[in-house]
Amino acid sequence: MLAGMVRCCYGDHRLRRVSLDEQNPALQLDALRAAGAERVYVDHATGATMSRPELRQALDNAQAGDVLTVWRLDRLGRSMTDLIAQVNQLAHRGIEFRSLTETIDTTTPGGRLVFHVFGAVAQFEHEVLVDRTKAGLAAAKASGKKVGRPRLVTPERAATARELRDTDMSLRAIAGHLRVSQATVVRLLAHER
Repeated sequence: MLAGMVRCCYGDHRLRRVSLDEQNPALQLDALRAAGAERVYVDHATGATMSRPELRQALDNAQAGDVLTVWRLDRLGRSMTDLIAQVNQLAHRGIEFRSLTETIDTTTPGGRLVFHVFGAVAQFEHEVLVDRTKAGLAAAKASGKKVGRPRLVTPERAATARELRDTDMSLRAIAGHLRVSQATVVRLLAHER
């Protein structure tokens, strides 16, 4: 069975996804249906943090032997890493993946190869980003800059917390005054004088 999606239309051949942020979702819906989608799931929302209940439904309904088909790769994953994880999870369940725009089809050896090349490129980009971040932190440290989060437990803050506690102020009130959590107040009170 084939399914598909347009942001989100998820249909199935069982499964497809459609996107409403493409001015006219009808184009995506038509393409998914032409590709054989028996069921199309559509989420009516946009944005990086949108809830995608229809995508969840399409993924939950997909069964071994199904092909989840999307209009474009970004209909399934928000990043290449996310996309690769999603497709790998589908593969472990015996579900294939197809993207109409990028003509990727994991039901074929060539499609699997292209998808794995994308995965290798995503891993490479991640490793380059990690290396750049480490180099930037090292350069900042070498120039004398402080890196990382500011320390919450300092001798000065500990002294202030003790003074407030001596006035019988509650932990919650001290936390509010210092703008820290109650757990941090406990650590401040335990800090050596």
